[in-house]
Amino acid sequence: MNTLEQWLLEQSQSGKHLFLMLDSDGQFDERRELTRELGADQYRSLYAGTTANSMAQTGPFLFRIGNVRHPVIQALLNAPERHWGWLASATQSDLDGLASHWRERLVVGHRPSQAVYRFHDNRVLGRALAHLQDEQYADYLGPITSVCYWHEGQWTVTDNPDPGEHPLPADPAWLNTPTPDIVYANVQFDNTRRYLVREHTEALARLAADRDVDDWLWGLIQLARLWDWQQPEQVHFLLTQTLKAPGYLPPRFWGPKTGEEPAAHFERVYQQVLYWQGYAPL
Repeated sequence: MNTLEQWLLEQSQSGKHLFLMLDSDGQFDERRELTRELGADQYRSLYAGTTANSMAQTGPFLFRIGNVRHPVIQALLNAPERHWGWLASATQSDLDGLASHWRERLVVGHRPSQAVYRFHDNRVLGRALAHLQDEQYADYLGPITSVCYWHEGQWTVTDNPDPGEHPLPADPAWLNTPTPDIVYANVQFDNTRRYLVREHTEALARLAADRDVDDWLWGLIQLARLWDWQQPEQVHFLLTQTLKAPGYLPPRFWGPKTGEEPAAHFERVYQQVLYWQGYAPL
């Protein structure tokens, strides 16, 4: 019996309720089938009604499931490398309570530098739980008693020592989780791709007719890292303005000058672009 099977058996024997956290992106067909067959009272769209409401249809859904025998769930469990989400158990079947807990942990930062915390991604969950101390699990997991997730090539289980309602800490420890550069770059790639598909659909379609979108986007993500343009507004500027540039490439004058600090570099390019677009004096 493997870790997943053992965990499912233990949750069943202890009378726990099972939940499925599902990332909609890449699992639209699975989500559609589960929402249709389980019914509206058995799931919640976690972005709905939040500041990320515009991304609700591509965001995570939380399902209350009686068991994992449903063919769709079985297919997901047989393909954990797709990083579709994770499983959880709780003593209560309160779907709204669980949804509220995670919505409180959804948006991080302050305007204009807010970002969405991807708790539904098993890789994000796994890194956070590996970083946290045991006594910090409760603040993170809330009413959840145990989670089972794919982490570093294997099924992993983490139990919550104090399940229940816990307020969001002023400085959540999980937001200080060290993130390997390649992981951060991939998460940034995923988030920016979703944003462009949603907000710049026509421009992205024109780009796709000329070149591979993923190669183009990955190149810009790496360029932003090379220039140390890592603030959301800097990455947004680079992406959206390059979409308008000839050949979908940053003009040469956008490159940094010798000894130019990243902040000064960005401000110079930003003001030059405004000037050429007729919005500001040079």
